[in-house]
Amino acid sequence: MTGKKIYYKSWYMKKNNVSDAILQELEADPHVQEMKHYIQHGKVTTYEHCRSVARLSGRINERFSLHANPKTLMTGAMLHDFYLYDWHAADDGRHRLHGFTHAGKACRNAKKYFDIDEDVSQVIYCHMWPLNPERVPTSREAWIVCIADKCISLYETLFKRK
Repeated sequence: MTGKKIYYKSWYMKKNNVSDAILQELEADPHVQEMKHYIQHGKVTTYEHCRSVARLSGRINERFSLHANPKTLMTGAMLHDFYLYDWHAADDGRHRLHGFTHAGKACRNAKKYFDIDEDVSQVIYCHMWPLNPERVPTSREAWIVCIADKCISLYETLFKRK
């Protein structure tokens, strides 16, 4: 291997100052920090999951020159699972249908704490398509987050077990 340069940083590892600034602002919020207390998949917290989805969404947008609105994309991605409860905990059955209901709860929380616009609301509300077949993403940002969420969720479920 002499003479060959090894390229360690993949395209999805690159820094993006605009996306990073948007994420930093959201990550500083105490309500977003609360997501660190809830497990999403395997041993990954909801905070870590949302952060991974946001970073991959930004990379997909950049890599494929999709020209999505960075503020809408990053905010929707970071808040797409902003439901603020542990869906694994034993309860009275409220979380039994978590996959079908959590996007609505995340959307309500995001509106309550962040005064999000309709575009960000759509990203959050539609991220569980096709499990929720009536909630088809209708924006570029919503499609990107939906796809990134499926990729990250699959990875976490298969490779980040307890």
